[in-house]
Amino acid sequence: MFSFSKLSLPIIQAPMAGGINNPRLASEVSNAGGVGSFGFAYSTPQKISEDLAATRALTKSPINANFFVFSPVDLPAQVIQEQALAALQNLPITGEYALSIPQAPFYPDLEEQLKPVWEHCPDILTFHFGIPSQNIMARAQSLGIAVGITATSLNEAQAIEKAGADFIVAQGIEAGGHRGIFNPFEADEKLTAVELTKQLVRERSIPVVAAGAIMDGTDIANALRAGAVAAQLGTAFLCCEESGASPAHKVYLLKHRNNGSVFTTGFSGRPARGINNEFIRLMENKMVLPFPIQNMLTASLRQLGGKTNNGEYQSLWAGQDYSRTRKLNAKNLMLALKDELTIALG
Repeated sequence: MFSFSKLSLPIIQAPMAGGINNPRLASEVSNAGGVGSFGFAYSTPQKISEDLAATRALTKSPINANFFVFSPVDLPAQVIQEQALAALQNLPITGEYALSIPQAPFYPDLEEQLKPVWEHCPDILTFHFGIPSQNIMARAQSLGIAVGITATSLNEAQAIEKAGADFIVAQGIEAGGHRGIFNPFEADEKLTAVELTKQLVRERSIPVVAAGAIMDGTDIANALRAGAVAAQLGTAFLCCEESGASPAHKVYLLKHRNNGSVFTTGFSGRPARGINNEFIRLMENKMVLPFPIQNMLTASLRQLGGKTNNGEYQSLWAGQDYSRTRKLNAKNLMLALKDELTIALG
């Protein structure tokens, strides 16, 4: 079974869906002493199998496969569908994009997605938005795969530990991408990564990984001092040469540092933090469909933004401190993080 004590660097490269994670990025991070990850939220079993096999050919070090735990969802009333469509139909973006109300199934079958995981046996299996079934967790652990689950509060962490997970990812409010809160309709405590980590380390008995606004070795040291066994960094890796982030995404990270990052439900129907752009501003207070139906509805628009290199209409997920993103390849970023962590720990 995987153990954080075996890592030469207490760093997990965060799972990020949409093609940002790939075998090159994951293997470089793992070979440098950390854990490379994949965000397989929407991936097909074939793609999952290909990525895991390609990564294992490049590294023998730990890798992490991450999945969403989707909640059952239905289309809302017709009037809500029409309002959500109308909000997207007249956006001032150049180019053609087709909009139509998605039809079920609205998300992939987790059991099917996990079949290649049982075949390739990555060292770590993590989940976002909730807790998978006991059968899934038991099978993973029987194969020697450690299971981690995202928590944004003590209550979620208690449920995670009770379910038998091996560790908790403490996601602070600063973290980029989708907020991992189990129920987005409940009040969000909005704790920072360090605040949440300290609370979970004090109240829970399984290891805690800190995630949110961790950009350099000093931040990693602060997470470790708070009691974390490792730090999870996502935004910090987006501008790596190996990252699959779009060209516009990388430009906005490096050159639009004053935009700030904000939460929006406009892209997917669930709160997610990204660089503030025209789409986010225009979608404020507009009707959106439930997650992940809204994500399917906006797919053609986001694809057009990618094809035309228009960052104003892409989901540029990024954490609160994205202005500190560095343009380094993954190996050199890991070396820099190692040096900074050594100095910070003194």
